[in-house]
Amino acid sequence: MFMEYFLPIAQVEINILYIFGLSLVVGILSGLFGVGGGFLMTPFLIFMGVPPIYAVPNEASNILGTSVSGSTTHYLKGTLDYKMGFMIVIGGIVGTVLGIITFTYFKDIGKINVVISLAYMYILAILGTFMLIQGVSEIDKARKKITERKKLHKHYWIHGLPLRMRFKKSQLYESAFTPIIIGLIVGFIAAIMGIGGAFILVPAMIYIIGMPTRLIPGTSLFVTIFVSAIVTILHALNYGTIDLILVFVLILGSIIGVQFGQKIGEKIDSSEFKTILAILLLLVGIAIAYDTFIKDENSINAAVNVTENLGALSQFILNFSEDMPIFYGLTSVLLAIVLGVGAAMIRRVYSNWNDARLIKLKK
Repeated sequence: MFMEYFLPIAQVEINILYIFGLSLVVGILSGLFGVGGGFLMTPFLIFMGVPPIYAVPNEASNILGTSVSGSTTHYLKGTLDYKMGFMIVIGGIVGTVLGIITFTYFKDIGKINVVISLAYMYILAILGTFMLIQGVSEIDKARKKITERKKLHKHYWIHGLPLRMRFKKSQLYESAFTPIIIGLIVGFIAAIMGIGGAFILVPAMIYIIGMPTRLIPGTSLFVTIFVSAIVTILHALNYGTIDLILVFVLILGSIIGVQFGQKIGEKIDSSEFKTILAILLLLVGIAIAYDTFIKDENSINAAVNVTENLGALSQFILNFSEDMPIFYGLTSVLLAIVLGVGAAMIRRVYSNWNDARLIKLKK
């Protein structure tokens, strides 16, 4: 079939155009709704035959690329709290290591694919239900023209922790343990599921830390860069499950899609589309449940160990991952960073050019 390619690391055949197209669509949804694409892309990779143990780290590399792109844009705008971000990253590093240890345990007993599937099934069900309720509520309020009063910042037990410090950018006086604990949870989830953890990080920044809204997206993406990079390197080093070809196709589609999604989001009200996305998440959760509990297991994990007759590029990637796993992991991280920064710079140049063009038209 046209554009079929055998992944030398995952040992499965994929259609590059299908993967690129799916990544593009998921990128558009991510840019439109401001949600991480890992919730959709990782299950889609699994449905297309990529084993969960390979889908998770490769999607983490994809998230790294899109996070670098988004974070660079926020850096140029000055909407990023580095100090808060680094405190969350400290917790994220610890959480990632704990997540990798957990991942290794379930891999060694042969249950990692089931654990990943169950984690996605339950979280998609919870997140999809929450988004569905929120979307319907927003549509109802818009029709009735109800304006909701902004709730005051609540105080929880976590705010009583010691070692308080000042975060000038966010204008907060907060315990250092608050962002560290949040980062620990995000890192743990990212290591096991290959997602950025924004579904926990963003609400925590709003309701627990109380950060200004304008600083949240950039700081969240900044944290995701470090967490995803560590996940990528540790998976490459311990399991050799990163496939550079798959990573490249995923990042390329996602970065392009995110740009389109953000542009579309600036022009439309996403309340009704949020309901559609919620239904999609629930359907993906049901599909994962079907694959996990009902589908014939003979069709799953039909491993094809083809190391002979590989193309020159595939053979090079396979040898590189086996002989120098740490450098291979760093190469994957570097690839994601280069593509991410490149996309952000291209968007910046285009935006400046478009602004100059509009100014000339008005004269």
